[in-house]
Parts: sequence; structure tokens; C-alpha cells
Amino acid sequence: MTRPYVVGVAGGTGSGKTTVAHRIAEAVPSHLCGVLAHDHYYVDRPDLSHEARCQLNFDHPQALETSLLIEHLRALRRGEGIDAPTYDFKEHRRSSIVRRLEPSPIIVVEGILLFTEADLRAEMDLKIFVDTDADIRILRRVRRDMEQRGRSFESIREQYKTTVRPMHLMFVEPSKRWADVIIPEGGKNTVALDLVVSKIRSLLVPSV
Repeated sequence: MTRPYVVGVAGGTGSGKTTVAHRIAEAVPSHLCGVLAHDHYYVDRPDLSHEARCQLNFDHPQALETSLLIEHLRALRRGEGIDAPTYDFKEHRRSSIVRRLEPSPIIVVEGILLFTEADLRAEMDLKIFVDTDADIRILRRVRRDMEQRGRSFESIREQYKTTVRPMHLMFVEPSKRWADVIIPEGGKNTVALDLVVSKIRSLLVPSV
């Protein structure tokens, strides 16, 4: 197999980056594409109580074990499989369950802070930033956190004011400068998605 082509998809919380990442993955045969999520690489803090973990700043680059993600991307590019971590967002703990991912021609990795570290950016062949208005993003985050992560509206509001918004302005928004492609409105931008998918498919012509 030739060296995997790594596509990075970044953007603010609720921007639609996960939708974009999965639309790309779904556009090619499943055995030709693997997907990694940066937020499953949160640093595990078993030393803290659940209450203390709830107060952590999960939107700062230091909250993530980015070195492990870099190590995993390099392993995949060497043709080696990896055991990717999974994260329990209700308990704020890394799960004991790992997800085996074998090398494939296309690797899609997504996360809000993908472009903030040079060593991680260097592992990406195509960098996409999903740019969505803040009001839409916060509404999506509220729905996700309440429906999927069992959080109260009050806790979501407090987290957004104290860490999510400040960290977005400090780290996420400035990282847009490193993007090769900017997609406004995420998965709803079918024109931009079609262009990206066409590019990905063109790389797979000998394999499909």
C-alpha cells in the first residue's frame, strides 16, 4: 500500500466538522478510509474526582495527548495498525476500550485543535477548516451535550462562558490560517464537499 493520505478537519465546537469528516469517509469504500477523532485523545485524569474533572479546561491544547495522536498517524503511515483510545464524555475518563485501526489509503482525522500544533499539522496532506457562525455552533453544542452526554443546560452554559468561547478565540479561530480549504457551514455546503470528495476519489482511482 502506498503512503496514506491524511485529511485533517478542524473547526469550532458545533461547526459541523464531524459531519464533514464522515461525509468524506462515506464517499469512498469503507476499507479504503479510516477516521480518528482528536477528542478521544484527551489526557486521562484518574487522580481527580468526577467533580474536579468536570471543571477541567477541555478546550486548551494541553488537555489533549496530541503526542500520542502524532505517534499513531506516523505508525499508520509506516503501514502499522494502531489501538486508538476512546473517551467516555460522561465520566470525563479515557475508556478501557480501544479501537483497532489498520492502515488505509485515506485517513481522516477531526478535532477543534488539530491545526494548533506544528508537528501535528506536518502529518496532514490536506487541512480543512469548517467555518460556522457562533450562534449556530452553540445551539448545536447545547443539543449534543444534553442529548448525548447527559449534561444540564446550566453546566453547558457555564463551560461555554468560562472555557469554550475564550479558547475558541485564543486557539481555534487563529488556527484557520493554516487551512488549505475553508468550508463555510460544514456538511450543508454540498458544493465544497463535492469538490473535496472529488479530490479524495481521484487519489483512489487505482484502488477503487
